Parts: sequence; structure tokens; C-alpha cells
Amino acid sequence: MLVGVAPPRESDPPGLCFAWTLTPRAKKRRRFVSMHEVNVPPRVAQRLRSIAGADVGHRYEQQLADARRALGGRTVWHINSTAEGGGVAELLRSCLGYLAEDGITARWLVIEGDPTFFAITKRIHNRLHGVLGDGGPLAEAERRHYDQVMRDNLAAADRYVRAGDIVVVHDPQPLGMAPALRSMGATVIWTCHVGVDTPNDIVRSAWEFLLADAREAQTLTFTRAAYAWDGLDAGRVRLIPPCIDGLSPKNVELDPPRRRSILAAAGLVTSSGENVAPTFERSDGTEATVTHVAEMIEEAPVPTGAPLVVQVSRWDALKDPAGVVRGFVEEPGLADAHLLLAGPADDSVADDPEATNTLREVGDLRGDLPVAERRRVHLANLPTGDVEENASIVNALQRHADVIVQKSLAEGFGLTVTEAMWKARPIVAADVGGIRDQIDDDVQGALVDPRDLTAFGTAVLRLLHDRTLADQLGQAARRRVRERYLAPQYLGAYLELFSELL
Repeated sequence: MLVGVAPPRESDPPGLCFAWTLTPRAKKRRRFVSMHEVNVPPRVAQRLRSIAGADVGHRYEQQLADARRALGGRTVWHINSTAEGGGVAELLRSCLGYLAEDGITARWLVIEGDPTFFAITKRIHNRLHGVLGDGGPLAEAERRHYDQVMRDNLAAADRYVRAGDIVVVHDPQPLGMAPALRSMGATVIWTCHVGVDTPNDIVRSAWEFLLADAREAQTLTFTRAAYAWDGLDAGRVRLIPPCIDGLSPKNVELDPPRRRSILAAAGLVTSSGENVAPTFERSDGTEATVTHVAEMIEEAPVPTGAPLVVQVSRWDALKDPAGVVRGFVEEPGLADAHLLLAGPADDSVADDPEATNTLREVGDLRGDLPVAERRRVHLANLPTGDVEENASIVNALQRHADVIVQKSLAEGFGLTVTEAMWKARPIVAADVGGIRDQIDDDVQGALVDPRDLTAFGTAVLRLLHDRTLADQLGQAARRRVRERYLAPQYLGAYLELFSELL
């Protein structure tokens, strides 16, 4: 049986978790897991007042003032399932640090789990997108295991969360903590970043698994109205789309020589011979150098000057990397272009156990191509040991691309789409989910049916050949992001919600 948790001492380092003592029999059954805190370095917040325009900046100031009064020194906690890899981790890492300078205490906790737990939550994730994934069950045994991992993580909650605090729980993985967090006196907001426009029975099976937990949150936020679950109180639902941080290493301006030096240092392109150091600026203002190299699956590097099509995403079947390869090589007009699919090292994302299989499948597909086509398809496992170095490599790669694609089969909200739009890159994206809110077809980019490989290849070819159109779409895309999807809009919406709840 569980017999206790050791109290923290002032001398203990931040983020140290104390494990429950288990009986010998319990120790044989499973390994203890517990949440831990991720350090959020403070960010200089002043530039947030101007990046999205004066009107947004003035409104953000008022939202901050109202939230400071309402919070009265309370802490805002964010809880998710991984510290790196994926849009939620990136969102939290980029944006939370801005709040400290403005008097809002925001901290970040990450739950831990065993492989069985993450297999279950990946199953939930897939079903929320309307697909079965591994086809495994979500039954009583899976619920017991899920609940046990929640209890293990909650063992450390007293160390962090206090009555009166606000806790923002992200996505299905930690949602089961909501009832206990409420009982501790916290105000709980559940934020769901995924969904589909037309739910089927597969989607509803995932809802059923977690619906009782979702009802325990005082407020539920979704990125689109269509994603809100049946059975929830509509009066407690808010719509808040995610954002990108335009001032982060992933999105700041990079001049062309710097881009190429970063990509050459990371092993993604051949060196141009220019004497430019592969340096980037960290979020704290210090300078760093790209030293880690991507693991490349290719015959030879992308030739200098060759038209380049890029997709950056996790190795997730719902991002359809195999479909991107097929659509690319089946379009004869793209015979002179190269395709580069880039993602994080497949074993670096703790909550995605399917990444290795997805990478293997797309690698096998590439390996079976005729030699001439195989030479034009490049797979890159980007280094993830240094999160900001990884971000600078992605930044350089997206800015170097002639066309960026995101051919997801389902997408709650496309952060990589937003990144490409902010960089004024021409983009071909799937006409699904939240991408429809981000892009109006032929206005900010080209939308295609993701299952129509011919339409996909034709759209890519069109933007590669018509550079005037590509530039027009790219500039319109940047304006759309500035109007809707930058940090002041996102943080301000949550600050308003905090003020309302308190």
C-alpha cells in the first residue's frame, strides 16, 4: 500500500519529486512515476506590446492589469505530458516566460508515465482525430492503468499546487487529474488542442473514456467550436486558438547567409563556403552556436540551388509523411525539385510511442523508390538535446524552403503552418480542421484535400513555378498571423479568462 510522501525541505533543489513508499509487492508490480517541474526562463516582455500592433498591445496591457488584480499573487500552473516535442510543449516554453516580468507567476509541470500509459493516451489522441490508431481497446483495464498513473503523479501535487491557484491542464494525457485538483481548491481549466469537425463513433469512444474528468474542470477551452465534446456544459466552453512566439529562436528573422550556415552546421545542406558563423540568439539574449548534427536518411545532400519542398512535423501517421512522399514523386513536373521531411529524433518525444514505427514506414517507402526519385527525397531527424538550437535549425530550414507543406490527415491547429505563414513562405496545407481557420484558399496559401495526392502535387508545382503568386500568398499569410496568432492575443485571452473565473 502507499504509506506517505516525504515533505519538501527548503534546501531541496527546485523540481525534486518525492516518491511514495511502496510495499515490496507493489514495487514488483510497477515503477513509480511522478510529475516534475520544467524551468521557464523569464523573457523580456516589452516587445509584446508592439509585435501585433498598437491596438492589440494596449488591450494586452489592460488584460495584464486586470489579471494581476484578480490573481492577487496566486500561481498559474500549466500541466502537460512532455517537455519537448510537439506544439503544446513549444507553446508553453515560448510564452510563459513573458508573464514573469509583468507580475504573473506562471509555472509548468510535466507528468510522467510508463510505456503502457503513453500507448493508452496515444490511442485516445488518435481516436479524437477519428482514427483507431493501433486498434487497441479503451476499456476497464486501460482506465485502471490510466487512473493509477494519475494517482502517482498527484502524489507530488501538494508540493506545488495550493488552494486558490489556477491549473491549466493540456490535452487528454493529464486530464484525469482534474477531479483531484478541484478537491485541492484549485481552479481547473482544461485545454483541448485536438479534435475533428464531424465526430464519429471512434471519436465518441475517446470522449466517453474521459468525459467525467472533463466535466470537473470549471472551464474548457477548444481551438474551434466544432471540437467541443457532446455532453459538456456549453456555458463553460471558451474558444482560444494557440499562437506562435514571433520573438523566439524559431521565428525571429534570419538573413540568408546565417540560414545557410546553420543548415550546413546541422548537416542539412552543403556548405556555401561563406564565412558566416552558425550562431543564433537564445531567448535570454545570449549567443550560441549550432553544434549538433541531424541524422540524415538520404543518398546525398540537397544540391545547392535546387527547388526545395519542406514539411516539418512529428513522426506521426496523422501528419501523413508517407502521403507527402507519394504525392511529391508522382508529380512529373517536380522532377527537378527535392523534398525534405524533418522531425525530432523519433525517440525524443516521451508521449508518442508510435514515432519510431512511422519513421520506419516512411523510410521503407523512400528506400523502395527508384534511384532517381530516392535521391530527391531526404529525411532528417533533427537534434533535440538543445531545444533552442533545434528551434533555430527549424527556423533556418523553413526560411530556406521554396514551398512548405503540411499534408496532415487531421489537425487541431497547425502550429507549423502558422510558423510558415509568419515567415511569409508559400504553403500548401491540408483542408482540414484548424488549418481552415488559418488559411483561406488562394488567399494566404493553397488548401488541398489531403487524400488527393494529385491535387497536392499540382498545388506544390504551381507555387514553385509561379513565384509572384507564391510571394503574394506569403505576404498575406504573414498579415493573417499578425492579426490573430501571436503571443499577445493568446496570453491575453487566458488572462481575461483568469480574471473572469476569479
